[in-house]
Amino acid sequence: MKLTIITPDETLYTGEVKSVKLQGVQGKFEILNNHAPIVSALDKGEIKITDVEDAQLSFPINSGILEMSDNNIQILAQ
Repeated sequence: MKLTIITPDETLYTGEVKSVKLQGVQGKFEILNNHAPIVSALDKGEIKITDVEDAQLSFPINSGILEMSDNNIQILAQ
């Protein structure tokens, strides 16, 4: 899956990932390869990424919006 995380100031991350764990406004969830299309509001928390080399990355956010379709994830975060 391709992931892009963008803030008003910069692009935090762009690359291939195995999984993404997020804090939605109604609870935590995880996105894996071939996930159904989704649009979700994000709450304050961390975006936790496992990349294709199994490295763990984490980005704190205050809020955001996620869109996933055709194994492309775009996150607009604050």
